[in-house]
Amino acid sequence: MTRTVLVTGASSGIGRAVSRKLLQQGHQVIGCSRDVGKFSRSLPAFFPLELDLSRLETISGIGRQIQRQHPQLDAVVFAAGFGRFAALEEFSERQIEQLMMVNFTAQVFLTKALLSKLKQKAHANLVYIGSEAALRGARKGTIYCASKFALRGFCQSLADECGKSPVRVSLINPGMVRTPFFDNLDFCPGEAEKQALTADDVADAVAYVLAAPGHVAIDELNLNPVNKVIRFKK
Repeated sequence: MTRTVLVTGASSGIGRAVSRKLLQQGHQVIGCSRDVGKFSRSLPAFFPLELDLSRLETISGIGRQIQRQHPQLDAVVFAAGFGRFAALEEFSERQIEQLMMVNFTAQVFLTKALLSKLKQKAHANLVYIGSEAALRGARKGTIYCASKFALRGFCQSLADECGKSPVRVSLINPGMVRTPFFDNLDFCPGEAEKQALTADDVADAVAYVLAAPGHVAIDELNLNPVNKVIRFKK
């Protein structure tokens, strides 16, 4: 079955891997990024779309635009997000607001903008990329963990709200994934292969969720490397 899937954060990391995987499977992908110039070449089934999740006031209008231009849209993968880790006192109020906005609030806004028409489909999927940080708080993770805990609670409640509709809501919680997510952080996964997931591992999980039979709801998947090792940069 060919799907039309909106992927946020499609220009790098997990979002890029998800987009590539879905295109390989023959699906159409609407790839969202703050900078569509990062998509280096055009593909017949790939539709780049500029979307800045930090501009909340634009999201509902862009959501309506997407559904006008792509009325066949029947799945969304929310892969955009970023990390900032520090003691609470080290955060500015603006940094707290921005982290919660991009990792949680903007995703809620986009879901709200798309949900009504998705409920009119024969089948539809909302897939959110969470984090192991949604499962347990950690030192220097006060705000990042809070954003992912909020997303997890939202997904659980939304799944219940959509239970009698064709919309299936799924949350995928990866552990450490070797992506540019860590480029601006002072730590990263260990260097050995078994010490980190790859973006393709998460993309495979997304493909599994989207391909599940219509009577199956995959509420939540937790993925982790065999060995969890954190390496601190010098």
